[in-house]
Amino acid sequence: MADFLYLFWNRKEVAQQMAKATPEEWQKVTGRWTAWLEELKKTGHIQSLGAPLQMAGKMVQGPQKRVTDGPYAETKDVLGGFNLVTAKDLDEAAELAKGCPILETGGQVEVRPIRPM
Repeated sequence: MADFLYLFWNRKEVAQQMAKATPEEWQKVTGRWTAWLEELKKTGHIQSLGAPLQMAGKMVQGPQKRVTDGPYAETKDVLGGFNLVTAKDLDEAAELAKGCPILETGGQVEVRPIRPM
């Protein structure tokens, strides 16, 4: 078994729409996410539930350690959150990601193997 990081990306306009969602709309979306994560947990694939991320942030870059606002206005996609999962290999981790509700709104799940130190 190996560990993988799921990074949840969605279009900026979808994330902005969700920020304006009614409590009923939030409950519907949250229910789909909860069901998917509970299934991963039940089957022993969840290492950490991670957390949703705010849209605002800062970027620290280069040897000068320059700090700028981010994500940038021209960015079409935003990183919305992450999970840490366990799977036998990258193919299984990608297959498990197919159940993610973010895919229903045109989003994507980036599946990254975590390199052992």
